[in-house]
Amino acid sequence: MSSIYFIGIGGSAMASVAVALSHMGHAVTGSDTQLYPPMSTYLENHNIRYFNSFSAENLKSASPDLVVVGNAISRGNPDLEYALDQRMELISMPELVRRELISRHTSIVVAGTHGKTTTTSLAAWLLEAGGFLPGFLIGGIPENFGDGCRPSGLSEPGFFVTEGDEYDSAFFDKRSKFLHYRPDIAIINNVEFDHADIFDSLDDIKKSFRLLVNLVPSSGLLIVNGDDPVSMAVTANAFCRVETFGLTGEANWTAAEIATDADGTSFTIVRDGEAMGRVSVPLFGNYNVMNALAATAAAIRAGVSFESVTRGLASFRRPKRRMELVGEYAGGVTLIEDFAHHPTAVRLTIGAIAERYPGRRIVACFEPRSNTTTRNIFQRELAECFDGAAVVVLGRVNRPERYAPEERLDTALLCRELEANGKQVFAAGGDDYPQDIVRFIEAERQPGDVVVLLSNGSFSGLKEVLTESFEKKS
Repeated sequence: MSSIYFIGIGGSAMASVAVALSHMGHAVTGSDTQLYPPMSTYLENHNIRYFNSFSAENLKSASPDLVVVGNAISRGNPDLEYALDQRMELISMPELVRRELISRHTSIVVAGTHGKTTTTSLAAWLLEAGGFLPGFLIGGIPENFGDGCRPSGLSEPGFFVTEGDEYDSAFFDKRSKFLHYRPDIAIINNVEFDHADIFDSLDDIKKSFRLLVNLVPSSGLLIVNGDDPVSMAVTANAFCRVETFGLTGEANWTAAEIATDADGTSFTIVRDGEAMGRVSVPLFGNYNVMNALAATAAAIRAGVSFESVTRGLASFRRPKRRMELVGEYAGGVTLIEDFAHHPTAVRLTIGAIAERYPGRRIVACFEPRSNTTTRNIFQRELAECFDGAAVVVLGRVNRPERYAPEERLDTALLCRELEANGKQVFAAGGDDYPQDIVRFIEAERQPGDVVVLLSNGSFSGLKEVLTESFEKKS
């Protein structure tokens, strides 16, 4: 076994892969800055030693056989500069996953702008319910497993399920991560514009997805969102079998008689016009019905029985930070955290929360943090995606100095547009941020409020300070 060093070990995928390789017997360490839960806690719980800084001294003391470079790491990073000077062997995280974890196994890759984490978690859990002991890499911590990554549990060739991110692989490899995973079965949930820091346009993103489609062997399978014209367009010239899933049109996999209650959603799975049976899943929103359909199609192709699918869906637990219930407090106030940051994901998440908590007021706290939402690319879309919320709290724009004023998200304009749409709006960002958000919510909250935190980052610790405030009131 070898010693492996991860530069940028705090990323969700990087940390998960580090832990998995440690369990395989490799000596693993790494470095990062500003680590926060759940990934910092995850590393510590698995006894992964890491440096909470970047410094050449880190690599000198670790003296690894292999250096994994996270895709957030760029030239000028002290660890990276030392590794280059010393001619250490460098590898990207996705290439490491292909080499060490996917290897000889049947590769199932879940791609798309939204829903990747939940769909990958579902697919892995359905294979687990069928007794296949799959390996997996998921961009979060799936509650059913407790780990974001694990090797296949079978000594002979089995299955490995990967969340296929379209983001680039490393500073020296600008290909989308999912191009390393060589899918035998690929799911494409949807294709929209995102990641404005590395893609110029939707057409640019479509090129990457077409390359992914072109990697699926003729004996493989593409499972595609038939309700999304862009997904259908990028798979139009596939060399393998294509099966569609959707809630409209003539999809191969669809759902009938969808019903919700306090515990989740139930529906009948229909395949090629024939009802397979009724299932229940503890998730909300039609987008999660779509996720379940896609995962079911992959599991059935892998050989999982429908009986096992039914059992797996019923026992599924959503990944952390996907409509995760943080707590319930005095006055019936509920606090939820979600990873949503793209306008489409925000809209769908708020809609699902409204479905889960009918008749209750939603207070949506949104942090413009991603490389796309900090710019004005989605200026109009952000003004329209909070329809289900009564109150919108805007966090401060993350690292606004990266963009000229004319490129930056105009939060003042966004506030005016949200107010014109009938929302109560609070723009945070004072000297005591995020305590200013806590004071606003405490002053304005009403019995039964559902407060949802929407960010792909830590929101400057808002969850922790808000939880502390709510607990005091309780």
